[in-house]
Amino acid sequence: MNKIIELYKKHKEIINYVIVGGLTTVASMAIFYGSTWTFLDGHDPFQLQVANVLSWVGAVLFSYIANRLFVFESKNPKIFKELIAFVSSRLVTLLLDMGTMFLLSSVLHINYNFAKIVAMVLVTVGNYVISKVFVFKKGKE
Repeated sequence: MNKIIELYKKHKEIINYVIVGGLTTVASMAIFYGSTWTFLDGHDPFQLQVANVLSWVGAVLFSYIANRLFVFESKNPKIFKELIAFVSSRLVTLLLDMGTMFLLSSVLHINYNFAKIVAMVLVTVGNYVISKVFVFKKGKE
């Protein structure tokens, strides 16, 4: 048990990021699939992007709070500035998400469910790097 605790302490940030990312993914997917299964048509390119944007907004709000508190443990008193940087960085990865969805689903006609999974993997990696380097900079508050 002590070995597990030591490993957690050594890799706390990345482990917490994976956990928060998993929860963010669940929130995002719930909104995306809830939208496409109830009131939006996932086979219509425009409605597919609407579902994507709705899932993005919900995921970003959840993710900012969880990343600030549990992953990067930000103490930055300039919360609004940090939130703007976070949302801006997520806009960049939203474009990556939307581009991936458009290319795979609308252009290459790959099933949108599979396309969404591919897009989310790319976005997750991009989000971590951007958050670590540009948003939650340690010692730069």
